[in-house]
Amino acid sequence: MKLMTLAAGFVLAAGAAFADPVEGIWKTQPGDDGNYGLVTISTCGAELCGVLGQGYDANGQKIASPNIGKQMIWGMKSAGNGAYKGGKIWAPDRDKTYNSKMTLNGNQLKVEGCVLGICRGQTWTRVK
Repeated sequence: MKLMTLAAGFVLAAGAAFADPVEGIWKTQPGDDGNYGLVTISTCGAELCGVLGQGYDANGQKIASPNIGKQMIWGMKSAGNGAYKGGKIWAPDRDKTYNSKMTLNGNQLKVEGCVLGICRGQTWTRVK
């Protein structure tokens, strides 16, 4: 019985050890409309994706938005050393999709996207 418990503990520990450091909940910077949101980044198969959670207005009040629950990030892959590339990001404030890359530095995530040579970026802050 002790052997089974020990083996189960190793399996659980191994799963936690393989979690990508960018996984979690991130607070975006305000968009063009002054609103910001919480994005949950998690694994989607071999890639990373992000879903928009609760949105807030410029005063920090919760807003009801049809964008809540929509996928914002998809196809992102780890390039090592806190770098991520090859993904797409959808910006709800402009309703545009950009080729994207991300750079993780502690509890800050720099998210950048470009479309037709026009680039923009934000630095998100880890919430959880």
